[in-house]
Amino acid sequence: MMKRGLATFLTGIMTVTLVAAGLTGCGNSTADKGSEKVRLMVWSPSEDQSRDSGEWLQTMCNNFAKEHPEWDITFVYGVADEATAADQVAQDPEASADVFMYANDRITSLTDADAVAKFGGKYKEEIESTNSEELLDSLKVDGELYGVPFTTNTWYMFYDKSVFSEEDVKNLDTMLEKGTVSFPLINSWYLPAFYLGNGCTLFGDGTDESKGVDFAGEKAVDATNYAIDLAANPNFIIDADGSALAGLRDGSVKAMFTGSWDVNAIKEALGDNMGVRSLPTYTINGEEKQMLAYAGSKAIGVNAHSEYMEQAVALAVYLGGSDAQRAHYKMRTVIPCNTELLKEKDIASDPLVQAQNDTFNNTSILQPFVASMTNCWTPVENMGKGIRNKSVTHENAEEQTEAMNEAMNSNGIN
Repeated sequence: MMKRGLATFLTGIMTVTLVAAGLTGCGNSTADKGSEKVRLMVWSPSEDQSRDSGEWLQTMCNNFAKEHPEWDITFVYGVADEATAADQVAQDPEASADVFMYANDRITSLTDADAVAKFGGKYKEEIESTNSEELLDSLKVDGELYGVPFTTNTWYMFYDKSVFSEEDVKNLDTMLEKGTVSFPLINSWYLPAFYLGNGCTLFGDGTDESKGVDFAGEKAVDATNYAIDLAANPNFIIDADGSALAGLRDGSVKAMFTGSWDVNAIKEALGDNMGVRSLPTYTINGEEKQMLAYAGSKAIGVNAHSEYMEQAVALAVYLGGSDAQRAHYKMRTVIPCNTELLKEKDIASDPLVQAQNDTFNNTSILQPFVASMTNCWTPVENMGKGIRNKSVTHENAEEQTEAMNEAMNSNGIN
């Protein structure tokens, strides 16, 4: 899964290179002679096409083709992650894939460019009947649905069960009394958890751009002071450049915050002692507050300029459907979101699935995808770096917090 951070986004030029390098073709050998010839370009991250991961994308597309003998489909595969694909499609839809995967925080760039198709009719009904309302909201603009969700996208906590009890992990401060905890304090996808938990808001409910960002006042200053104390705690380690995973391996770290993309490495480090759960509470001024992660989704989108719209929409719905999600989970540990799948015993009993969905449902907010959200990442990152470097202190916390809030509400020009 993709970690949110401006540095992780590849440029459009890089996208073209990746896609060109990753193109392969596959025809539908089972098609009848009289079937309609169709050519579909499909983009996904490289892991979805890797032999080591069971070639999930190719397998699913071939299965789809077998279910539709009325179409003689040639698939052309391209490699692009969920951020890169969305940026490329928005930039040049007519030269991009028919079907692609994208992270929901890119949805407005796609809709502004008229590059992504709406889902309607029987397909919309099918999508809506197998996904939660909150998840669907992450892919809607002005009430229109622009993708088929295939997983939630958020982060939560992994920990060493030999160090922390189930009671300990309910509260971060309790954990810090018992063992070392690592957290990406300088990453602006993570640090807001303490501000949001203490009452700060982004664009009202996340959708009203006119309301701006409210990371100001006593509630925000208290969160800054809490983060300063965290950084000073000898049992707290700032995670950067993979240091938390390295610490789990050598025993110097006993808990860390990340998502399902790191689960295999964490299992290797902790073995049977791996615990995972949604976010803990923390204590500010004697009051228990709930950490709140940003949450979103990843979806299958359809290029609004596809020459084969009927087939592209049908494929997108299939790739985001229950059979494909089940295979995605088994092949790549991509956590399903289909409500019917989540009832299946082997999936429902998986602690990783429980942690991700508990976080999405109970300890997160939907990451805003209004245009002004782009102004929020750098100021928060700078706050985290200032705390790490000790240029942000208790003495100047109020001043520095107000400066962060002002920057979050500015486009750097006005």
